[in-house]
Amino acid sequence: MFSIGDFSRVCKVSVKTLRHYDKIGLMRPKFTDPLTGYRYYSEEQLSRMLLIQRLKRYGFSLADIAPLLEETNESALFLKLKRQKLVLAERLAELTQTINELARHLQDFERTGDVMSYQNKYVVTIEERKAVPILSVREMVSVADFGGQYEKLFRRVVEEKLEADGQTLAIYHDQEFNHEYSDVEIGLVMKNASQADRILEGGLCATTVHVGGYSGLSDGYAAIVKWIQENGCRIVGAPYEFYEKTAFDKVPVEEWETRICFPVSKV
Repeated sequence: MFSIGDFSRVCKVSVKTLRHYDKIGLMRPKFTDPLTGYRYYSEEQLSRMLLIQRLKRYGFSLADIAPLLEETNESALFLKLKRQKLVLAERLAELTQTINELARHLQDFERTGDVMSYQNKYVVTIEERKAVPILSVREMVSVADFGGQYEKLFRRVVEEKLEADGQTLAIYHDQEFNHEYSDVEIGLVMKNASQADRILEGGLCATTVHVGGYSGLSDGYAAIVKWIQENGCRIVGAPYEFYEKTAFDKVPVEEWETRICFPVSKV
């Protein structure tokens, strides 16, 4: 038997953490002295403790770990671990993208001496956009759900033998943007208007192109709104994005291109 101190040293876990695990039922001591209250752990509990620590490193919360430890179906456990691997891979990709973005920001800062110089890279123009037929689905969704919405549309294209022209877009109908839950319409541009769900109206738009990952789109939005305010225009419709270059075009994330459009009228 190990005292709580010895068990702490062997597993490289603080005594405070062991007491917390006991409290929440994640890792109870093998024996607690009823007179002194001292906790003791068995040699067999080392494996469980080491697995808990490993699962924590994998990014599982303590609430997630408890049922994993009790999982008796090896296939189910394997799938949960495999799913977590994909989650970590996505986080790594996002972190790599952020590091690259920071590197470019540093280059701009060093070159110009202005920490906000990256905001000046957007060229905003006003243009007459053509109406386009779209196949679309509109729901309250998070940004993370966009992929699932596109899957629905591509499935319809295949099942209904429709012809899309390859362009994808998103229209933001909410007055305020919420990353986790917004009124968003995901769409595909169709070759034939008769196969579309509706027509995205054309008209005067203030537009710019954001180059890079989607996490930086807010910079492009800010540039357009600033331009609109400075040039005597008024926003008259929901802003939308056309994804002109994406991962599907086999270009690196720093070369992705998103055209941002704000329907406007001249005051």
